[in-house]
Amino acid sequence: MADEAAVAMIEASGLSKYFGAFVAIQDLSFRIPSGQIVAFLGPNGAGKTTTMRILSSFMAPSLGRAAIAGLDVMANRLEVARKLGYLPENGPLYLDMTPKSLLEFFGEARNLQGAVLRQRLDVVIAQCGLLDVLEKPIGKLSRGYRQRVGLAQALLHDPEVLIMDEPTAGLDPNQIRDFRRNITELGKTKTILISTHILQEVEAVAGRVLLIHEGKLRFDGTPAELRASDSLEEKFYQITNYGRPSMQSGAGGEVV
Repeated sequence: MADEAAVAMIEASGLSKYFGAFVAIQDLSFRIPSGQIVAFLGPNGAGKTTTMRILSSFMAPSLGRAAIAGLDVMANRLEVARKLGYLPENGPLYLDMTPKSLLEFFGEARNLQGAVLRQRLDVVIAQCGLLDVLEKPIGKLSRGYRQRVGLAQALLHDPEVLIMDEPTAGLDPNQIRDFRRNITELGKTKTILISTHILQEVEAVAGRVLLIHEGKLRFDGTPAELRASDSLEEKFYQITNYGRPSMQSGAGGEVV
């Protein structure tokens, strides 16, 4: 569990989201302090994307509260946008634009101008390895390079918090390795929440796991605590299979 005394950079408090009679998430609560890289783990349809859309203020919760750096995401949307970088799954990009023109466009939309904008462009282009494709149409780029462009856009305003939804989906092994290396480096200065259903992702980048299933938080602890005496794959199956046997806490991790 996270240190309750630490300042929460990402916080969910009793979050629920209903779509008619369908319950997407129910009573989710967690706190992520500064500097953590947290894997938001769960099977497809568990509620990960819904939670991330609420945390990033793209969607209002039915119940509960979400906060970024102590700011309520619905009451302080502009302030939250300055502190948050969000990379949605299959994030929309303007395919006729080049990475350079798209980043300039988003920079100006965020009121970055002159030397500040040029400095931030130089930083994210280097961070995301975009120099060789800056002038190529995004529609002509590989999936891996498109993800790099999306990440560069999310980092352009140098946010304190980074939220990413399935960022390595569809990437080849080399692209995944490069992306994980980027995340590890970014985690030295930012608080990161990365959703995934890929178990290798958890051990590769995260120091903490939040496991969600059927809209409810089922585990909060370290990868080692989740794994305990079993493999991550076996523990994931035990928690998320539909016959769900009763679970005991790992070596300090919390099974809810």
